[in-house]
Amino acid sequence: MVYHRPVFNLFHRFFASMRVLNVAEKNEAAKNIAAILGQGRATRREGCSRFNKIYEFSMDLNGSNCLFVMTSVSGHLLNFDFSQSFRHWDSCDPLALFDAPIVKKCTEEYEPIRRTLEREIKKCSHLIIWTDCDREGENIGMEVVEVCQRVKSSIHISRARFSEITPVAITRAVNNLTTLDERVSQAVDARQELDLRIGAAFTRFQTLRLKRVFPRALADQLVSYGSCQFPTLGFVVERFREVESFIPEPFWKITIEVVREGEDSRAIFQWKRGRLFDRACCTAYHEHLLENPIGRIVHVQQRPKSKWRPLPMDTVEMEKLASRKLRIGAKEAMQLAESLYTKGYISYPRTETNSFPNELDLKPLVEAQTQDSRWSDFAWKYLAAGLRPRNGKKSDQAHPPIHPLKAGTNLQGNEARLYELITRHFLACVSEDAKGAETTVRLLMGAVDSTAASSLESGEVFEARGLVIHSRNYLEVYYPYETWSERHMPGFELGEIITPDKIEMTEGSTTAPNLLTEADLIALMDKYGIGTDATHAEHIETIKKRAYVGLQDAKFLVPSQLGMGLVEGTLFAGYDSMDLAVAKPCLRADLEVDLKA
Repeated sequence: MVYHRPVFNLFHRFFASMRVLNVAEKNEAAKNIAAILGQGRATRREGCSRFNKIYEFSMDLNGSNCLFVMTSVSGHLLNFDFSQSFRHWDSCDPLALFDAPIVKKCTEEYEPIRRTLEREIKKCSHLIIWTDCDREGENIGMEVVEVCQRVKSSIHISRARFSEITPVAITRAVNNLTTLDERVSQAVDARQELDLRIGAAFTRFQTLRLKRVFPRALADQLVSYGSCQFPTLGFVVERFREVESFIPEPFWKITIEVVREGEDSRAIFQWKRGRLFDRACCTAYHEHLLENPIGRIVHVQQRPKSKWRPLPMDTVEMEKLASRKLRIGAKEAMQLAESLYTKGYISYPRTETNSFPNELDLKPLVEAQTQDSRWSDFAWKYLAAGLRPRNGKKSDQAHPPIHPLKAGTNLQGNEARLYELITRHFLACVSEDAKGAETTVRLLMGAVDSTAASSLESGEVFEARGLVIHSRNYLEVYYPYETWSERHMPGFELGEIITPDKIEMTEGSTTAPNLLTEADLIALMDKYGIGTDATHAEHIETIKKRAYVGLQDAKFLVPSQLGMGLVEGTLFAGYDSMDLAVAKPCLRADLEVDLKA
């Protein structure tokens, strides 16, 4: 299929008055874009879908008067499926699905949207795609083009690119229209086709196979497979194995306490050796120190100490923070973020960028936050002092980090909580690091002779650290999510002789790692390239919905018996026991890299 690629800066070449069909990815986005471009004068009428309205308004574009017709889809309009003869589970061997013919068609659910597009495009000479500016959005835009060109092949097609639904961004987009990137869309098609073929073949194979082995237990169970879903499950199983197989190991350590009169009178010195796993050896050191309980201060240093403000927020960081700080799951966090975006409260929430571009003017974004009494003083302070964002090293060359666009004082519930997190994070990263001073004191104990060859007689070093905070800076606004506590201790002088008040040997034991939280799992998926920032949440949700994992203490992910069996093979031959790497991250990670190449 041939796609036309005109740029709308050439509008003056066409008729003086044109009818232009505009298609956004969601109805809320269409409504808000129409409100901006129509300057509040857009009229609404019904389409074939009751969820996707049509908004009409007139506007001048490059000297031409145009009637803009704005509507929307609801995500992907078309989906891959096997041809009819391969759709039934008993119609073929699962292996045949790797080569079976497939079609891309509109599902029954979205037929009303398709009919709206076909009806409206007949009356239009131009089509502008306003879908989200990421890989999925590019593919959805191509799907809209495909539907429209079936009805009107001569339609002129353009692409609006934007990262936020604000008057400035939308006006800039409509005045600088570009073209769809077919290669990006084709990469999504390739991934969708692979996911369909691999997922369907393995799902049918393992479901039918396991139901024969466990007819009662799995009578109504779909044992699905996905090339992102299984590595995600694999991470949970691997951590569970580590916890279950962990054997605590005892250790011993020595601490020294020095108490002085007055305020800040207590200092705890930690052994520089840390801990020993040999009790007899630690006891020998302890007894030697008790026999030689005089020490000397051999090092006193005070140096500036900073606590770094956060990096600008990308999607993965938003999902992790929402999970850890707000106890909001990744799926809900993305839904909330998308809602805030389409309402114009935040920038585009699907981004891999953690560095603000130089051309982005941060001042009006901070000025907008002076309307909120919770952080208005903080915003005014750094507007006066100057904005110096801390920047990371990641950029997807498409969207800036997630940031607030306007005050959110009217928001409620979890939308308000997520907006507050995003706003406090943004204000924190454009302010300054917290500043303080750290004092390090080293105490040499048990030194009988400075020339002694024995480690016992040459003495043991203990260290204490104190911290005084001078300026909290970013923590003034970020305090609900991060803290920095002072550690007071008495003053010491170099060469000072010390008689400790307590020389204590204590016993402890190593502890198992924690089971994975959702935030931990997202971090692993991001590290190993499983899925994208846009799909992490849905993969985690899938393994929950399939009952492959459950939650312990409403926080930790635990594999079910079925989940363990699929990966490890406790009751039947799992993939690991067959030496197949389908639950390992390497296969999917390599695919994601290839799709970006």
